[in-house]
Amino acid sequence: MKKVSNYLVYAMCIIAIAFSTGSFVKVYANKAPLAAASTSAAPGQPVDLTYAAEKALPSVVTIRVVKNSKTITREVQSDPFEDFFSDPFGFFGSPNRGNGGTRKYQQQTPKQQGSGSGVIISADGYIVTNNHVVDGVDEITVILSDNREFSAKVIGTDEASDLALVKVNAKDLPAITIADSQKLKIGEWVLAIGNPFSIGTTVTAGIVSAKARSMGGGVQSFIQTDAAINRGNSGGALVNTNGELVGINAMLYSETGSYSGYGFAIPTTIMNKVVSDLKTYGTVQRALIGIEGSDLNNYTDRLKEQGKEVPEFGVVNGIYIAKVAEEGAGAAAGLKEGDVIVSIDGKSLTKMAELQEYLANKRPGDKVTITFMRNKEKKSVNVTLKNAQGNTKVVKKVDLDVLGANFREINKEEKEQFDINYGLVVTKVDNGPFKKKGVPAKFIILTVNGQAVKTVAQLQEIVKQASTSDMALYIKGMYPSGKVDYFAIPLEDE
Repeated sequence: MKKVSNYLVYAMCIIAIAFSTGSFVKVYANKAPLAAASTSAAPGQPVDLTYAAEKALPSVVTIRVVKNSKTITREVQSDPFEDFFSDPFGFFGSPNRGNGGTRKYQQQTPKQQGSGSGVIISADGYIVTNNHVVDGVDEITVILSDNREFSAKVIGTDEASDLALVKVNAKDLPAITIADSQKLKIGEWVLAIGNPFSIGTTVTAGIVSAKARSMGGGVQSFIQTDAAINRGNSGGALVNTNGELVGINAMLYSETGSYSGYGFAIPTTIMNKVVSDLKTYGTVQRALIGIEGSDLNNYTDRLKEQGKEVPEFGVVNGIYIAKVAEEGAGAAAGLKEGDVIVSIDGKSLTKMAELQEYLANKRPGDKVTITFMRNKEKKSVNVTLKNAQGNTKVVKKVDLDVLGANFREINKEEKEQFDINYGLVVTKVDNGPFKKKGVPAKFIILTVNGQAVKTVAQLQEIVKQASTSDMALYIKGMYPSGKVDYFAIPLEDE
């Protein structure tokens, strides 16, 4: 009888396991009917990712780029004995006269090709990608999911957010639907779509593993995901289960160079503002408080590691202000070093990345209310945000025309006459900053803002960069007599 009972119990266990296994397969293998009706499935229910993939795939493109071969001049340190041993008596007029120095030579760079991804955001041909995908390239080709190819031009780039806007001449393109990345939840399913390793459009799945993640430098508030992101995914789409865009894939964290569990995407809250500014102004209108700082918990951890006493702030989370710019918006509003920002416009803040993401949607002149702790007391101030130049004006990239002068590259005779390899000759001076500061015609520009200037296009790019930062050109050059001189040229009315 005991044996029979044992067999009976054993049989019942087998039946229970069989039913349990069957239930497991049914729940996790079957598709949920139209799971795309919500960005997240009900607790314990499966998620249908096929809808999201089918909807988003046509909007993701491959971007192929080319850097053409160029001739560049390099300088190397000469051997101090090279001239003596090669020509000990100076019969051949060695230019270094036995004193070493530098030696210049020309080098032909190879033609380079690369690829990345992009996302169609409007039916009339606007495409978002990463700045690092198109930075410094000479040719851009966009390949759609149906294999149509288009040449693209750059509308604008933003190094700080690593975003770029390019455009193709086409209509009725399959534009993606853009969602609000602020509504993403940690643990929510997402898809990463792009062209990794140039093998073709690929879809990977994962969850949102963190938000407002900072990796250091630039304007960063990344969405962190464990959906596989590899080389070539840059500029591709991160989408929710509705197939809506929530981020632009930008980078991976890896010690090997390949995916190891962490990928990062730029949220659409930042992307939307960058795209709007690039279309309207040609550059991003960045609103600043004028402070430097870090997450409060990181600051207190550093104090503990250094064996220092941790002050009482009255809060455990917030943004510690380490420095306040003298002419910045924060200083004007009364913020001080040692204050801890806890919210902006009523939105609680625990990370510097959260503050950056919020400010990324603001423009100079906008007003915000900042709540902070000082001596364990909560205070609030209204802050009028400023641009990098310390005012509330719209920042626009300017062209060479603003200088009131014409330029050309130096010719062969001038190179020999002045013993130089590069430079721009000022051929004409009209009304403008050059005339006001006394820069004459025939003056040869050698460097601007510390950069050697070899082409007019190079000068144009330096002027554009300066117009969105310090608003000045610092020029080193020489007169036809050979005398070297320096000029500081403002790019705005004094």
